[in-house]
Amino acid sequence: MATGELNPNHYPAQRAAKVVQHYLNTRYGSPFRLFGLHRVHSGNAEDVADSGRMYQLEISAQEIISNTTEKCSAEVLFPRGERQGSAQVQASCEELLKSNITAPEEALYQQYKNNQSLLSAQNLPDSHGHIEPDMRPFWHLGIVASSVVMLNESTENTLYNMAQVANITQLATENDQLKFDSHILLHEMVSQEIIHWKLLFTWSPPEGVKVLQMEQLRHCHDCETPLNTS
Repeated sequence: MATGELNPNHYPAQRAAKVVQHYLNTRYGSPFRLFGLHRVHSGNAEDVADSGRMYQLEISAQEIISNTTEKCSAEVLFPRGERQGSAQVQASCEELLKSNITAPEEALYQQYKNNQSLLSAQNLPDSHGHIEPDMRPFWHLGIVASSVVMLNESTENTLYNMAQVANITQLATENDQLKFDSHILLHEMVSQEIIHWKLLFTWSPPEGVKVLQMEQLRHCHDCETPLNTS
């Protein structure tokens, strides 16, 4: 891996910057707030003794729903050796958090908290790239929940994108959280592999998205097996 100044258009800088996107979605994403990587302006990489490899980046991140963009500084540490684990990220993009999403979040929450029937949806998006407008918040929820997986699984040699919510089912719950069982398809761009995950997660406006369980599906027949929701 190269050290020093990086070409912002080449894979090392792009992969590290993609991890920042997953971090922002994990920390701040919601059905009405979703982050994307707009551009990498500059990057630098250095080996940190006994820790791993540190990337220092200047990027433009985009809040996709409000279509606002902000230039942000970020650091991504990929641990190595005995400390190897998920990437550690520091990023500040305060302007992107200023959009007021309280009203639409509360309306969505109340609608599905009080519904007589529980939500069930498949193929977000479908084979033509289409998502019904009322299902788009659940596509966004799937991206936020899968960002936890993508952040956890990302290394210097991977580049993850969300491909599809194959299915999402709302589960009955007695607390204030909406609970969902979902089957997510991730696209690992380097290997061109489609990777299946089962996620059990909750969401509410005050608490955000919390992933309770995640399991990679190794075989097709696993796709039909629900996670233990007890």
